[in-house]
Amino acid sequence: MSIIRLRDCPAVPWKNGMGRTRELAIHPAGAGMGDFIWRVSVAEVDSAAPFSSFEGVDRYIALLEGAGFTMTLDDGRSHALTEPFSPFAFPGEAKVTIALQGGSTRDFNLMLRRSKARGELVTWEDPGRQVVDDAVALIYCARGHVDTSDGRLQPGDAWLPTPSTGRVALDRGTLALVARVELLGN
Repeated sequence: MSIIRLRDCPAVPWKNGMGRTRELAIHPAGAGMGDFIWRVSVAEVDSAAPFSSFEGVDRYIALLEGAGFTMTLDDGRSHALTEPFSPFAFPGEAKVTIALQGGSTRDFNLMLRRSKARGELVTWEDPGRQVVDDAVALIYCARGHVDTSDGRLQPGDAWLPTPSTGRVALDRGTLALVARVELLGN
């Protein structure tokens, strides 16, 4: 079965040890922080700790719960991650500091090794059937329910589709975060 329940994923320290994350999926299976091609996780942010650095990695982040935080990147850009489910992309090697807007948050993360993959984090909100093409690496149910060929996703569940999956169905009021990944031929 390719359904992953967030509650079954242990919380582990961030790469820099200053926060916690729950890894939903990593490719290839068994890869570590230095050799993954893509990785999806949910981070728990409860202090103004700086983000871990990931050289050569494109990162996508979306707020799941809480008031969020303001990210300040070392290139001078600032981004308020305060709107739930609205993805923001940034380079993994950027030095990122944060200022919490009020209390703990949870955020969804997609990381892609730039030399080996490209992709994006998108939201699906339209009720009914959604096409699962070959680029869909993972579907995360943020709210509502998603029906897959392997079973029903509840909030906090993720699903790893197979190439022959075809379609999933979203109930009214459902929001899914979708990690789209294209492996590069190197």
